[in-house]
Amino acid sequence: MNKIVTSSLLVLSLVFFNSCKEGNASEKVKKENIITAKKRDVEISKGSAEIEFDITEYDFGTVNEGEIVEAKFMVTNSGKTDLVISNVQPSCGCTVPVWPRTPIKPGDSAEVLANFNTAGKPNRQAKTLTLITNTARGREVLKLKGSVTPRVYTDEEIRKRIKPLKKN
Repeated sequence: MNKIVTSSLLVLSLVFFNSCKEGNASEKVKKENIITAKKRDVEISKGSAEIEFDITEYDFGTVNEGEIVEAKFMVTNSGKTDLVISNVQPSCGCTVPVWPRTPIKPGDSAEVLANFNTAGKPNRQAKTLTLITNTARGREVLKLKGSVTPRVYTDEEIRKRIKPLKKN
């Protein structure tokens, strides 16, 4: 049994070390293939949708905690094919995006909205929306920023929130 294990380990070691002698995989890539791929990518991107924004960062200034901030971003398709926004991913669950679910034709515009609920989010805030699109980049990022003034609780509200201790 000992000889079988030793023989197996020896064979595996030889296979492993021989496979490492073949050199770096990046050295095997032909430079012509890289150039061809770059040319192909340029040609593909020429026909793809292109996206432009009126603004990419919305500063909502200073608001009170508990308010809902609505940010509007105008999106324009400056490309040659329909622009499709397949998804919008907010950086936080406190931000709810609304975006056009139908393709935006070349030259047309549409709104992307973001509703940011400031409840429980005091002080400086910075949120992002990542748009998943059919542009050459594939992803576009919009930003919201501002300051949320913390809510001040009255004595009565504090008393209501404090639970009495249970007696054993």
